[in-house]
Amino acid sequence: MSAPKKMLLAGGSHADIPMIKAAQALGYHVITSGNRAQDLGHAYADETHLADFSDPEAIRALAQRLGVDALCASCNDFSALSCAWAAGQLGLPGHDSYDVACTLHHKDLYRAFALANDIATPRAHGCTSVDEAREAAADLRFPLIVKPVDLTGGKGISVARDMAELEASLQKAFAITRAGRIVVEEFLEGTRHGFTSFLKDGKVVFHFQDNEHYFLNPYMVSAASTPARVSASATHSLIATTERIAGLLSLVDGIVHIQYILHAGKPVIIEICRRPPGDLYVRLVQHATGVDYPGLIVRAACGIDTGDVRQVEPTGYFTRHCIMSRHPGRVAGLTIDPAVAGKIIDRMLWWSAGEVIEDVLTYKMGILFFRFDSGAEMRDLTERMQDLVRPEFAP
Repeated sequence: MSAPKKMLLAGGSHADIPMIKAAQALGYHVITSGNRAQDLGHAYADETHLADFSDPEAIRALAQRLGVDALCASCNDFSALSCAWAAGQLGLPGHDSYDVACTLHHKDLYRAFALANDIATPRAHGCTSVDEAREAAADLRFPLIVKPVDLTGGKGISVARDMAELEASLQKAFAITRAGRIVVEEFLEGTRHGFTSFLKDGKVVFHFQDNEHYFLNPYMVSAASTPARVSASATHSLIATTERIAGLLSLVDGIVHIQYILHAGKPVIIEICRRPPGDLYVRLVQHATGVDYPGLIVRAACGIDTGDVRQVEPTGYFTRHCIMSRHPGRVAGLTIDPAVAGKIIDRMLWWSAGEVIEDVLTYKMGILFFRFDSGAEMRDLTERMQDLVRPEFAP
């Protein structure tokens, strides 16, 4: 019997577990990487070799040394960039060129691309210094939002309503960016949503949308619910825009994930990436539609035919909820209100009694999935979920 093919997943967090399992179901020997041995995904892998997935050369060297047949990005932009670089160097399938990956995953490069091609995006300038950012601000209208070009999850992001606030925002963003670059852009009002799609031969053959919900951190999604409260015309616009981007950049088959603001009834893309979204978003897609989204993502990354992929709409009302806390403290337990306890359909919990919550803006105890009886119930309970599901603290 021949040895199974090897796939290197450049990561190993809890969010990567669905892709690990999907690859194993396809017969792959799955190897995970990353800097943190304690990440939950490693326990599901066949083998783990710790390597910095934000270092493209480290991933290339690891993939070459292990003789892998395929690379799959984890739920992280750095991983997507490293996989694109390594795949290009090793001649492995399933990934865009490194230049294309940078265009999509670096905020300043994507803004420039979008503005040059008349794709709806906030007016913005990429900047490499504080002085350049001050000059850029003079061409834009306050309020402004300032972001590192290379980070996700709200890291280093802040809103400036005047020049005084802008100075603090610039210092914050430049202090955390690894690339040494930031974006200054006009802040847009509107509802926030996710649009994830699967691309085949340049066409969107499957898509799924959500409503984004936020807790204490206004820049990090804490919950996603579906169906999205979005018009058919907005959906058609997103599909057309995704296909246009695919054509302009010659994107390979696979996932294209977008975050957008519905501004004056029209979708304006805020973020775009070609890797799975975090916090088990792919499971939300599975629960709501029955589509094996992790399997499609892995097949595309490995260069395997994905078969006949068709559109499937959500079959009910679903929410993926990240359990967070309003207060720091030592965790003693978890309270789940009876109003929602019977609506839980799936869960992944990793908290332990005695651990200490310090950073309430990023700390998560686990993830719950709910199915509701109506859209009204979904909207009401999802907005109140952080009070209905909450940690208990030791005295």
